[in-house]
Amino acid sequence: MERNFKTIFTWGIVVFVFAAAVSASTSANAQMLYTGTNLAGADFGEGNLPGIYNIHYTYPTAQEVDYYVGKGMNTFRIPFRWERLQQSQNAALNATELSRLESIVTYATDQGAHVVLDPHNYARYFGNVIGSVALPSSSFNDFWTRVANEFKDNDKVIFGLMNEPNSMPTEQWGTAAQGAINAIRATGAENLILVPGNGWTGAHSWLQNWYGTSNASVIGAITDPANNFAFDVHQYLDNDSSGTTSTIVSATIGQERLVAITNWLRDNNRKAFLGEFGVANSTIGAGIGDEALNNMLTYMANNDDVWLGWTWWAGGPWWQEYRFTIEPTNLGQPNQADRPVMGVLQPFFVQDEPPADSADFNGDGNVDGRDFLIWQRGFGLADQEDNSNGDANHDGNVTAEDLEIFQAQYGLPAPGLTANVVVPEPSTLLCAVLLWVFSNGRRAAVRKLQRVNPASH
Repeated sequence: MERNFKTIFTWGIVVFVFAAAVSASTSANAQMLYTGTNLAGADFGEGNLPGIYNIHYTYPTAQEVDYYVGKGMNTFRIPFRWERLQQSQNAALNATELSRLESIVTYATDQGAHVVLDPHNYARYFGNVIGSVALPSSSFNDFWTRVANEFKDNDKVIFGLMNEPNSMPTEQWGTAAQGAINAIRATGAENLILVPGNGWTGAHSWLQNWYGTSNASVIGAITDPANNFAFDVHQYLDNDSSGTTSTIVSATIGQERLVAITNWLRDNNRKAFLGEFGVANSTIGAGIGDEALNNMLTYMANNDDVWLGWTWWAGGPWWQEYRFTIEPTNLGQPNQADRPVMGVLQPFFVQDEPPADSADFNGDGNVDGRDFLIWQRGFGLADQEDNSNGDANHDGNVTAEDLEIFQAQYGLPAPGLTANVVVPEPSTLLCAVLLWVFSNGRRAAVRKLQRVNPASH
């Protein structure tokens, strides 16, 4: 009997300690979701609109997608020109151009990648500013209504409203952006929407007002009926954050320029996506480019509760020796070679998504006391191939960490299922489990006495 009570008491202490830990803990950061590159080409030739395909502009290829996916990227931002896809205001989308865009989008998403659609127009259309008399916001709404209807059934497509609005009142852009969001949602589309700010949507200047009212004040007030949006910001590391030179101010400048917006995002329960950033390949190894990127991307990874991901600027078939290109040399040839920056970015690519934590060890669709018993019996086991013996976090071992997951999910349907349930407080769970522990202890003691003195009952 003494040995039974010692065992039960030990389990009681374990439950007590971890219930207290759950009560005091905060939620862990979410893993970053999107890491990849811009694939430019369809935005080229802005002086020739609509221009001639494969002379003034082009589209990225399946071969490029295969290369980048093979390296571990899972997201492509595809810049294109509004004037080519819709060649006059409120007109139907040009069938030929739509086919070109759909072709690369479909191929990329069939490979499992996400695609950000990026009208690379700086809030302009044939030179007219969105929200002006010549280009009313209703025309922008019409454009996005048509695009959303074409791509809304592909849940790997992300709608980037516009590239780098600038030189306009922030309120004017905010009104246009809100109207476009409403128009997209009116089609029934539930896709993620990325909303840029004014002033070339600089991350460093999100709270500043040199371009007009701050993005934090105006764009920060944007609403989404589907509550599935984030802010698209860009950040370069040269003196004026323009990305027009190879200069890097310091090895820490990237992370420093993200601090203010990161804090603002967290304070306002918002998220952001870094749609463009880059350093020159010539600064990798021979300069501080690799250090600057490591510091910047590590900072984002450490704050992935507010950063959804990033896309490098840029890949694409026509860059040749552009300083920021990540396009490999001699793509598809025996002498194909990565650009120096690829090796710096690769450790930061999103890994394959692990199975969701699940404390439904018996697979009955609920997390309850039966699952606790399974974890208790399996405690200490190693090299587990699934969660049937109590390995809730799928790390191969049944440990106290799995008990913590059980406590967090106790009373819930298994992950992936939905139900109207009330989740007990950790203190309620503690009382329930301790009651089970000590009631089982009492029964064990009674059984022990019965074996010693059968007549005692």
